[in-house]
Amino acid sequence: MATHFIKLGGSLITDKTRPLTPRPLVIERLAREIAVARRVVRDRRFLLSHGSGGYGHAMGRRHRTREGVRDDQGWRGFAQTAHAAAQLNRLVVAALVRAGVPAIGLAPSALAYCHDGEIAEFWAEPVRRALDAGLVPVVYGDVALDEVRGGTIVSTEQVLAALIRPLRAERVTLAGLVDGVFEADPARYPTARRIPRLSVDALPALATALGGSHGIDVTGGMAAKIQLMADLLTRFPHLRIHLLSGEIPGHLQQHLIHPNDSLGTVLHR
Repeated sequence: MATHFIKLGGSLITDKTRPLTPRPLVIERLAREIAVARRVVRDRRFLLSHGSGGYGHAMGRRHRTREGVRDDQGWRGFAQTAHAAAQLNRLVVAALVRAGVPAIGLAPSALAYCHDGEIAEFWAEPVRRALDAGLVPVVYGDVALDEVRGGTIVSTEQVLAALIRPLRAERVTLAGLVDGVFEADPARYPTARRIPRLSVDALPALATALGGSHGIDVTGGMAAKIQLMADLLTRFPHLRIHLLSGEIPGHLQQHLIHPNDSLGTVLHR
């Protein structure tokens, strides 16, 4: 059975401009949409993930965890960042369980080992076994031990990238505030046009328009996330990568049930 990776963006499920501030009504609605899709879809299994938003990012920036951990104060910050990211994961998993989804949170800090900020080893077997058992694993941006830096932060996209091959994923969907990629920042330019299909070759010309994220982000803004997805397409040309809005009620549900509908932006080679 094909595996469909879904990421709920940190800006979507939290207020990234305010530390430790979830958006509970949005989280509950998205959980219900995923539950409906899961009951309807029979040819795919879902692996869920989410960004850390105003939880892990706020703590990570305060302690500069991504840059490395080298003293007692840094390790306390490492632990606090891990705790904050896990708090958000528990909120997301709880909403999914209430909606009838057999979700289980799996902390990347227990599965990944890094070398200078990049995942060098990832133990995918627990994730695979959870999927095989009919569970819905929920991974997230988290801290990780690092051979060079001592400790660091791995983004949700890095975690998903590490799981593409072992789980034979065929689709990756990034659900955020904005409905895909636009020719300019739609928050600043309301008339900016959505790009339904975006070629990897066109990314350099769009770098300025993509810019960064709104609020705190210690793992890179939208441009960095899309570039990572483009890199995935280079390594795994079979992938279908979608970027769309989870802010629009019913949008994610429609996409999960009918993934070929023209919603958001499809990133392609």
